[in-house]
Amino acid sequence: MRIEALYPEFCQWFGDSENVRYLRQCLPDAEIVETGSHDRPAFPDGSVDLLVLGSMTERQQHAAAERLSPYRDRLRERINEGMAVLSTGNSVELFGEYIEEGGKRDPMLSLFPFHAERNLKDRHNSMFLGEFEGMKIVGYRAQFSFLRGEFPGDFIKVLGGCGNSMEDPNEGFRYKNLFATYLLGPFLILNPPFTKYLLRLLGREESLAFEAAVTEAYAYRRKQLEAKQAKFFFNESGWLE
Repeated sequence: MRIEALYPEFCQWFGDSENVRYLRQCLPDAEIVETGSHDRPAFPDGSVDLLVLGSMTERQQHAAAERLSPYRDRLRERINEGMAVLSTGNSVELFGEYIEEGGKRDPMLSLFPFHAERNLKDRHNSMFLGEFEGMKIVGYRAQFSFLRGEFPGDFIKVLGGCGNSMEDPNEGFRYKNLFATYLLGPFLILNPPFTKYLLRLLGREESLAFEAAVTEAYAYRRKQLEAKQAKFFFNESGWLE
């Protein structure tokens, strides 16, 4: 098993880097390749089973797109071959055509026909409850941008919170074994059912690290979000009705 974490020096905002750390604990015999922003990625040689990307700053998004551009076609090939990809936070925007802000467009990898619309004066904050393959997905979002356009496939159905845009009933997108979500932080720790799903997809049936603890925390968070009085949207002043 070979897992590649791209650009760990900056793809770590909101605790997204804990996804790789947790995978290391769940799969102690796996090889973890941490590819710095000035290193050649490992995935083009075909040996990577899972590619992981996390949240970054807006400036770092531009740098990441530039670094990955020479490998764009090979990335498309590897995804079509079935390589698994977990993309969290604003790293999902790298797979689109561009990020638009103030009338300017910053080109991304153009793997799929969608784009991001960014407004740095308006941060969106919300909790999230959704469903994928019969399992509930929990998490939270903090972002300046939303996605619009055509997506290769649906990932998570929105039950509480918002999707790729405020009008979209779906959150993130899926294509083959690529899973992309705006949800932040240690997504795999927050969602042990999905983590087991991902491990099975990779051909591994091992139990999760700290399974009892993460399952209890997941159940508690899910119960809070499923409650009738649950609130999902908030800003600097507090919860919104």
